[in-house]
Amino acid sequence: MSQGLVTVSYIAASILFILSLSGLSNQETARRGNYYGMMGMAIAIVATVMSDAVTSYTILIIALLIGGLIGGRAAFKVEMTQMPELVAIMHSLVGMAAVFVGYATFMDSTSTLSGVEKTIHEVEIYIGILIGSITFSGSIIAFGKLCGKLSGRSVLLPARHWLNLGLLLAVIWLGGAFLAEAEIGGGYWPLIMMTIIALVFGVHMVLAIGGADMPVVVSMLNSYSGWAAAATGFMLSNDLLIVTGALVGSSGAILSYIMCRAMNRNFISVIAGGFGSTSGGAAAEIEGDVQPIEVDETVQMLHDANNIIIIPGYGMAVAQAQHTVNEIAKLLGSQGKTVRFGIHPVAGRMPGHMNVLLAEAKVPYDIVYEMDEINDDFPKVDVTIVIGANDIVNPSALEDPNSPIAGMPVLECWKGHATIVLKRSMASGYAGVGNPLFVHENTRMLFGDANESLQLVLKKLQNW
Repeated sequence: MSQGLVTVSYIAASILFILSLSGLSNQETARRGNYYGMMGMAIAIVATVMSDAVTSYTILIIALLIGGLIGGRAAFKVEMTQMPELVAIMHSLVGMAAVFVGYATFMDSTSTLSGVEKTIHEVEIYIGILIGSITFSGSIIAFGKLCGKLSGRSVLLPARHWLNLGLLLAVIWLGGAFLAEAEIGGGYWPLIMMTIIALVFGVHMVLAIGGADMPVVVSMLNSYSGWAAAATGFMLSNDLLIVTGALVGSSGAILSYIMCRAMNRNFISVIAGGFGSTSGGAAAEIEGDVQPIEVDETVQMLHDANNIIIIPGYGMAVAQAQHTVNEIAKLLGSQGKTVRFGIHPVAGRMPGHMNVLLAEAKVPYDIVYEMDEINDDFPKVDVTIVIGANDIVNPSALEDPNSPIAGMPVLECWKGHATIVLKRSMASGYAGVGNPLFVHENTRMLFGDANESLQLVLKKLQNW
């Protein structure tokens, strides 16, 4: 394939990627956005395979087969509850690829660059390996936290900010040493030392971030993986990788900023310290008696209610209850009741996690509302059903200045007439914070597996 045709193909793929991002910004067009992205990637792969840059089709085919098999198996085997950790581990692969490409490019003895061009190329290599290393190790730790292999609590080392500053200064100093030694054919030791420091920084950075901030971590690592891909594009002189990486990097950064605003958090404080590290004291103890409720009473309350809001959380994902929830919503809606879903921006383990689950269950988009759209309506709500959520409906975020989640906007369901919370137990949420909602005078706790409980509720509603 001629270079001109490859360039045209890359431009077409870039346009499709932009259309994909535009489509993914809205629930109604998200499916179309996915198709655009798939088409763009297919064009990019075919154009690259057919370009003159490929010198060994055997190695390329083996790599495509291995990657395709791993991706296909993951797509078929991974459940929706495992999607956040899948995203995290995929980010780690992007970072690892950037590191390998950086070292391979640096060791390439066929390069004919000299002077300023050579220096710029070496800076690209250094930055690419730096970003890739941070992305790789940070994503591995995020994967461990998301799948439960590591604690969701923040690990705050003494003088951690000074440690981060020291690591940053070391990276800058090593960068100068690398460029100086690379001019005379060296530079390997500064590059290796920087890689080790970057790996340590990635581990330390994500360990310091608490569980309630994990959606920000996922979007932040998504941004890092984009910049790593862009750096790889510069190293390989591949325009499509540069454009695609810049799109992913910038969109991930914007998403991280949006998530932090939704949580009333400063982005720098999130990545530098962990959730609640600036809290001025100990969180208040939760005092009061839990008021349990049975399925029959739940059905009676729903039957008598006219205005109902459903708040899904990660517990709904674990129980795979989204389909049952949709059937209940449709049944109550057919009886003339107003049924809506309230979605917190950081519900679940990654941005948009609950929206994805509800879309999978084919919940109509027009009854799904974001927190800011629905929060003022709770005083007029008859019954709120909270399914496996904790931190996003925690009153202490607004009422307890010493709480680790103090200041975070939450869904204020306790202002409604009655709240029914479905949980397996009284265990705290991912942030490890107790929730006074569970002992509120208007709250009833329906204990057990959310899907099993809701199936019983659905059956009794159908037979009413």
